Amino acid sequence: MLKQRHQFFVFLLCVIDAAVIALACVTAWLMRKLVLGTEVPNLLTEAGAATWLRQSLVVPVVPLGLMSLWLFGLYQPRRDQALWEEQKQIFKATLGAVFGLVVVIWLVAGQEIRDAGRLVHLGLGLGGASMSVEAGRIQLGLLTGIVTVLLSGERLAFRVVLRHFRRRGWNLRHVCVIGVGRLGRICARTLDRNSWTGIHVSYFISHNEQHRGRSELLGKPVLGGLADLERVLEEHRPDAVYIAIPSTRTAVRPQLLRRLEKFCVSVRIVPDVHPRYMPHSTTMSELDGMPVLSVRESPLAGVGGLAKRFVDLVGATVGVIVFSPLMLAIWLLVRASSPGPAIFRQRRVSLGGEEFEILKFRTMYHAEDESAPASWTRRDDPRVTAIGRLLRRTSLDELPQLFNVLAGEMSLVGPRPERPELIARFREDWRGYMLRQHVRAGMTGWAQVNGLRGDTSLRKRLQHDLFYIRNWSLAFDLKILWLTLFRGFSHSNAH
Repeated sequence: MLKQRHQFFVFLLCVIDAAVIALACVTAWLMRKLVLGTEVPNLLTEAGAATWLRQSLVVPVVPLGLMSLWLFGLYQPRRDQALWEEQKQIFKATLGAVFGLVVVIWLVAGQEIRDAGRLVHLGLGLGGASMSVEAGRIQLGLLTGIVTVLLSGERLAFRVVLRHFRRRGWNLRHVCVIGVGRLGRICARTLDRNSWTGIHVSYFISHNEQHRGRSELLGKPVLGGLADLERVLEEHRPDAVYIAIPSTRTAVRPQLLRRLEKFCVSVRIVPDVHPRYMPHSTTMSELDGMPVLSVRESPLAGVGGLAKRFVDLVGATVGVIVFSPLMLAIWLLVRASSPGPAIFRQRRVSLGGEEFEILKFRTMYHAEDESAPASWTRRDDPRVTAIGRLLRRTSLDELPQLFNVLAGEMSLVGPRPERPELIARFREDWRGYMLRQHVRAGMTGWAQVNGLRGDTSLRKRLQHDLFYIRNWSLAFDLKILWLTLFRGFSHSNAH
């Protein structure tokens, strides 16, 4: 029944996806016509309809798009997949389809391929007839964006509809949780809390051979122990099994997995590892047949780090150009307001525990700066100058850090850098604090746009920093930069 239901949804999604891709093709073609100012043929005539079909690229793009969506796993039953992960896969699938279209153009083109800067003419044999497909560069660019937007919107709407049905008990996937300890309860509560996935915990099986405890846990029945595994699964066939046994019982896991191979169920393992020690997307790799589970690595390795650095360079360069008149004015005001240099330098710690010299406009009296203890500034701190108070309140004292970003010592977005002596203290007092050093320190961050600035809770700031590291993406950085424009420059906690 579940398989038939899944096949129905896949078929329905394919039909809707095909319609959406076709609509995107036509929209991109019409927009290209509008940009170039060319005439749109009459759709009601036979010749006009053929032109619409031919020039809009519907015929080659729809099958290529569906194939790309399938290759990128967008028809696989992944109820626990986050919306953002699905959006990323859609974007990748769209790029794959457009790339496939370009390859098809070059493979099937006849001897006469003319490239006049905007258009590529080729011949495609379809149904024994020759159909000329006209693909403009503008049209391909528009097609990429429109397909991504429309498919993302369609999948979001599909999720909303499914969530509506699942809340009413339809299209649920019933699962069994093996484990009645702390980890088993966490697993069940997490699945129940995220009911939008349609995953419903039906019952528990104890991780002990014989279950001698309560017959019910979190309102779900406990149907036996590991000795009863086969009997319970035969009598109450689940769609999936979640193994949530404590680390003290991991020795039984290999045998348990072998026993589960006899049943046609999906199996997922919930590791007995605190999320604090898994701040990034956990990945499984293999080295010469040896499986390796990566749980503590920088999320900025590879292409992600290069993309973030590119955004930093572009953003910091634009920032220096735009804010240079303001920075010059602040420099003059600081020099005129009190004796001492306009720029304050201090040792801070960034990526990999490397120390660097952070740049800020001086906001304290010069003598106080030189002997400042390793502590945060207090509200109405007498060490702060009058102009310094304004700069701190508006965060304009941070503008020179744009040069730290250009130098590669900081990023536009990331956890705020701390002094080495404070880090030496915090690393002993707060578990997971050093995970902040897996990314570059930032001018602004997730904690700052949520009002956690100045003398606020260190625990909450650490929680927000780890959330940022765990969920890092380029889009998340752009979101934080956008929020900084409205929340980051001025806040009541800034002093």
